[in-house]
Amino acid sequence: MNQIKIGCETYTWQMPGEQYKGQLDHIMNITAKAGFQGIEPETSFIRHLSDPVRMQETLEKNKLALAVLCLVEDWRLPQETQEERAHADQWIAFLQHFPDTLLLLVQMPGKDRAELQIRQQNLLKCVNQIAQRAADKGIICSYHPNSPAGSIYRTEEDYKILLNGLDSSVIRYTPDVGHIAKGGMDPLSIIRQYRELVNCVHYKDMFENGKWARMGKGIIDFEGITQELVDTGFEGWIIVEDECDEAITDPDGVTLTDGIYVKEVLKPLLPGG
Repeated sequence: MNQIKIGCETYTWQMPGEQYKGQLDHIMNITAKAGFQGIEPETSFIRHLSDPVRMQETLEKNKLALAVLCLVEDWRLPQETQEERAHADQWIAFLQHFPDTLLLLVQMPGKDRAELQIRQQNLLKCVNQIAQRAADKGIICSYHPNSPAGSIYRTEEDYKILLNGLDSSVIRYTPDVGHIAKGGMDPLSIIRQYRELVNCVHYKDMFENGKWARMGKGIIDFEGITQELVDTGFEGWIIVEDECDEAITDPDGVTLTDGIYVKEVLKPLLPGG
C-alpha cells in the first residue's frame, strides 16, 4: 500500500511578516490541531530548535514528523558563495539527525530574468553540488521552482531545462501546483510528464486571475492531482503551502480551515483514507 502523507509549510506564517519567525513551537501546535501529519519549516523558522534534541522533543510533543526542511538561497554564481555553502552544510549536518527528512532547495527569485541562460545553468550547478554532498551524508534532496516575475524557472520551456538538468541520481523534483498554474501550465500534465522525478508535492490554490486562493476555493484540481499520485504509487509528502491573502492576518485560521478541506476532500482519496 502506498504511503502518502500530508503536511504543512511554514510560509503561511511568513505572510504576516517576521512576527512568527521565533514561534515554530506554536506553528507546530496549530499544524497538529489541523490534522496534518508533518511540517515543512523554512530554515529561518528553526531558530532555537536548531538543537536536534529540542527539535525532536517538540515534534514528538505535537505528534508530527519533520517532513521536509526548506533551504532558500540566491545561487546566482557558478559555485556557491562561501556563505551559501556554509548554510547548506549546516543543514545537511542537522538533517543527519533526521535521515527521513527531505532537504528542499528553493531559489530566491531575482528582480528580473536578465542573463537567463547563464543564471539557469549556475543554479543547476549549485543545487547539483549541494545534493551530491547531501547524498554522501544519506540525505535526500529535491528542487522546488517558483513563479514570481524574476524566477528563472517559471515557464514550460524553463521546466524542460531544469528537469533535464537536475542530476536525478541525487536530486529530484517538487512540483508546486500553484506555481505551475501561474506559469501558464497545467499542473496535472506537468506531474504526469515528470512523474518519475517527483518525490514531494506542494499544494497551493489559485484564482483564475492568478491571485492565490484559500485551499479549495480556486481553480486547482486537487482531487484529480491527488488521485493521479495515488494511481501511480506515489510514496511521499504532499505539503500544503497556503499563500492566500487571509494568511496575512490569520495564518492559524487559514491552516485550520485547510485541515478541514484535507480531511473531508483529500484524505478519502488516499488508501485507507
